[in-house]
Amino acid sequence: MSETPELPSAAAAAAPEPSVIAGGHGGAPRDLKMRLLQAVVLVLFVVLYLLSTRLAPEPPGALGVVTAVGFLLLAATLTSELLENLGLPHLTGYLAAGIIAGPHVMKLIPESTVKHLTQVNALALALIALAGGAELKLTVLAKARRSLAWSTLTQNTLVLVVVTGAFVALRAFLPFTHDLATSALLGVALLWGGLAVSRSPSATLGILAQTRAKGLVATATLAQVMSSDVVVLVLMAVILTIARPMIDPSLSFSTDSFGELGHAILGSVAIGTTLGLLLIVYLKLVGRALVVLLVALGFVASEILDYLGFEPLLAFLVAGFVVQNLSAQGEKFLAAIEEMGSIVYVVFFATAGAHLDLPLVQQLWPMAVALCAVRMVATVVASRVASRLADDPPAVRTWGWSGLVSQAGVTLGLSALVERAFPSFGPPFRSLALATVALNEVVGPICFKMALDRTGESEH
Repeated sequence: MSETPELPSAAAAAAPEPSVIAGGHGGAPRDLKMRLLQAVVLVLFVVLYLLSTRLAPEPPGALGVVTAVGFLLLAATLTSELLENLGLPHLTGYLAAGIIAGPHVMKLIPESTVKHLTQVNALALALIALAGGAELKLTVLAKARRSLAWSTLTQNTLVLVVVTGAFVALRAFLPFTHDLATSALLGVALLWGGLAVSRSPSATLGILAQTRAKGLVATATLAQVMSSDVVVLVLMAVILTIARPMIDPSLSFSTDSFGELGHAILGSVAIGTTLGLLLIVYLKLVGRALVVLLVALGFVASEILDYLGFEPLLAFLVAGFVVQNLSAQGEKFLAAIEEMGSIVYVVFFATAGAHLDLPLVQQLWPMAVALCAVRMVATVVASRVASRLADDPPAVRTWGWSGLVSQAGVTLGLSALVERAFPSFGPPFRSLALATVALNEVVGPICFKMALDRTGESEH
């Protein structure tokens, strides 16, 4: 799907991920006095908030939610700034702040408030999809069409098959799968394999903005990562259709399901196209109050699309694509998303951290590492195979995999979709997904920056 408060460009607003990896701006660490001041402010703020929660009753309703949002915004931002000097992306700081403040550690944010905060997910995912679609530029796709075709085929096929098989093989170490029948286990494993195919456009954009890289690896990676959002949304819709009857025997498998799926996909594309054209007209004729418009799209349009049985993420992705490629309003549109996303994304990922079932993750952490390792190996092998088939240049053959490791907002959004669709195992499934995303978000951007440096495509 950079980060707040410092976004390298409007294009990087797809999610709050690292615009600066391993070494701060241009490799120079921030002023030590500023870091110490931030640490002191963070500690004092947490202490004051802790005292207020212990001495005063929990604020009622909306007031409690607003208070929690304010706390998470400041705490998550300061934590991410402090972790930046350790070479960690800001997303890690957001997640860490949410985990520490959540109901399983310091209990600063009660569980009831966390549930209310998850309503911001619709807005965050809408912004991620809109920005991701707006980065799908036809000129970039055309330059790498042969390489893109082979990479899409091999990456999606090999990663899906290998990771699905690894999930089944690791069943003994995944407690929430122990009571599943064989068919149900295969269904859950397919869902996990589908998640493994997803990438992180914003991590790619953040590193490219930082390094100002231009070259074969940068172009190939940008095309692959941006187009992967469309592929993974369609693929997950297909997998959900296949997995439902495998997991729930009361649901019979029918080819009618694929007809409904096709209707949902085509309907989502049609609605997204219409929405994109309406956005173009609005940007040209009005062009003001874009933040209000984005909030309305995130909350109202998401609910309407979901109620009608269409896929909001795919519709918003298509809408962003239409705005970028059928008008001259793409950069203006992305700038508006950046303005709104600078707040929403922090709360989104901090809330994801607070929502994390920490005791369960402690049990699943070794499996998260194992599944991440399998996915990374499959990604490297698939990249090498695709590059040979497409006859890519040596640089792409060697480093084409490096930008495909990161995962972020879309992966978490899809895991939330699985959680809602399958409440029996959804919560631990999503907790495992969050653990793997955290790992991939640390390792992935570092790998991509290293590749750009090694190939000489980075300007600095």
